[in-house]
Amino acid sequence: MIQPRTMLKVADNTGAKVIQCFRVLGGSTKRYAQLADVIVGTVKEAEPRRIVKKHEVVRAVIIRQKKAFRRKDGSYIRFDDNACVILEGKTKDPKGGRIIGPVAREVKEKGFEKIAGLAEELI
Repeated sequence: MIQPRTMLKVADNTGAKVIQCFRVLGGSTKRYAQLADVIVGTVKEAEPRRIVKKHEVVRAVIIRQKKAFRRKDGSYIRFDDNACVILEGKTKDPKGGRIIGPVAREVKEKGFEKIAGLAEELI
């Protein structure tokens, strides 16, 4: 359950460490984002001399969330942290070349095949 002002870890090698969500995409009344939803956020912490700089506005897709997510088969999945992957412009392609940590299966089902392909582990 990601909402505006939520801080998320960045799970790729773009150089950003933490981003803060300020908009959940998907309609004017959409309040919360969950797995495989796209958000708009600003970079709060970043490594120097990398692709993404501090204070940059980026789009990102959520790949892990702390709140338990109910799957179609009735099972639940939850992770230890809220994490996202920064996207390239308005496309569904990741900006970085590596993804750190596990990725939820729902990300692949929503059309983010490149992210699922780069993932170490698909849960």
